[in-house]
Parts: sequence; C-alpha cells; structure tokens
Amino acid sequence: MLGKDFQKYWAGPEEKNGIVSGIKGAFKPKEPLKYRLVQAHYQISSMISRLDAYISRMQERDKTLFERVVEAQMAKDTARAAMYANEVAEVRKITKQLIMTQIALEQVELRLETVSELGDVFVNLVPVVGVINELRNVIRGVMPELSVELGELGEGLQEVVIEAGDFTGVSGISAAPTAEARKILEEAAAVAEQKMKEKFPELPVSSSTISQKA
Repeated sequence: MLGKDFQKYWAGPEEKNGIVSGIKGAFKPKEPLKYRLVQAHYQISSMISRLDAYISRMQERDKTLFERVVEAQMAKDTARAAMYANEVAEVRKITKQLIMTQIALEQVELRLETVSELGDVFVNLVPVVGVINELRNVIRGVMPELSVELGELGEGLQEVVIEAGDFTGVSGISAAPTAEARKILEEAAAVAEQKMKEKFPELPVSSSTISQKA
C-alpha cells in the first residue's frame, strides 16, 4: 500500500516546519510531483494562448496575401498572382502546423488535469511525453523558442514519470511515442486539416501555377 509515504511524495508533507528528514532532503529537494504537474499545466496553457495569438497573425497575413492574389488575377498579371499564391501556400503550411500543435497541446492539457493519483501518471503522462517530444520537432522551424520550451517541458514530465516509476518499482518507461501518443497526434492533424478548410478560402490560382513558381 502506498498510503502516507506516497501522499508526501505526491503532494508534499503537510507540515513545513522542522528539519527535512535525512541528509537526502538537505540537498536541493525536488518539488512534489503534484506541484510539478500544476506548473506544467500552467506552461501549456501559456503556450496555447501564444499559439492562438500567432495563428491570428498568420490569418491576417493570409487575408492580405489572398487579396493580392485576387487583385493580380483581375489585372491579368499571372506571374505576380503566382508569386503571392506561393506566399499564401507557405503561410498556410505554417498555420496548419501551428493549429495542429495547439490542438495536440489542448489534449495534453486535458490529460494533465486528470492526473491526480499514481496510476494516472502511467496512463496519461507517458503518452503526453511522447506527444510533446514530437511537437517540439514539428514547431522547431516555425517557433524555435516554443520548441525549446517544449523540450524542457518534456524532460520535466519524463522525470516525473521516472520518479513515479522508481516509487512503484516500474522501470524502463520510454519517451518514444506510444500508440496512444500517435493517436493524439493523428487526431490533432485531422482536426487541423478540417479547420484549415473552414477558415481559409480556396486560392483562385491553380495548383499547377503555384508549383511552377515554387
């Protein structure tokens, strides 16, 4: 039975006065697991908000470029229309990556909210670490600073998983994407695809024209 020992490990000791037990605790004791998960949740919420702002800026950029494509088409300037269409295509590619990352992080946020006991760490946190590591690579070329933050967050959550494993005798937990992690990423990509169709009008330039200028 885990009982009080785990409660201290999970949420921290109830009383803060007195000397921390043992020499082990005298050297930079780590925050309780629950506190670290709350911090991770806060970080992810902040990332989602920043992604939302970035996506809005990209939508504005797309709108401006789209109008220029239309103007060039009306002026029969196919070369200029194709140039702007290529810019639109690049903006939309980046926007799709941002939306997919945002949706996946929302799923990660929901899973963190449900981690309230030890068993939940392995059920919900292991896939989350895999998702975060994948998202770090997806976003690296678009928002490098967010990629770095995701890397640090993934390492922190991996530590929580390992420490929870040490407590219960479960070892060999991998940060590689699990089937559940891949499912989260695939669903996020599908929703992002749908959102792109809803939010962005089709270009009035053929794909062949864009590819010739790319």
